[in-house]
Amino acid sequence: MKRIVEKYRLFIKPSARKELLGLPKDVKTRSQLIIDTLSEQPRPRGYKKLFGYTNLYRIRIGSYRIIYEIEDSVKTVRVLAVKHRKDVYKSIYFQ
Repeated sequence: MKRIVEKYRLFIKPSARKELLGLPKDVKTRSQLIIDTLSEQPRPRGYKKLFGYTNLYRIRIGSYRIIYEIEDSVKTVRVLAVKHRKDVYKSIYFQ
């Protein structure tokens, strides 16, 4: 019996899209592959829930992080930031 997987709608914040374009080529490629799969699998292997936030998560790519939000009730994933780890957590406090 096949299991039907309901896809999530994927949104990328304009600032995150801009950050993605400025990444080193290898990190950009890996990040794009991961982001593309979030609509089918919003909680991929290696994801972590961010402490103190209801629905924020991160995925680690070397020294870089993808920060995203999942809203299960409306089947939505929003990519908020794609930055180096030294900068990414500063930016999410002001989302």
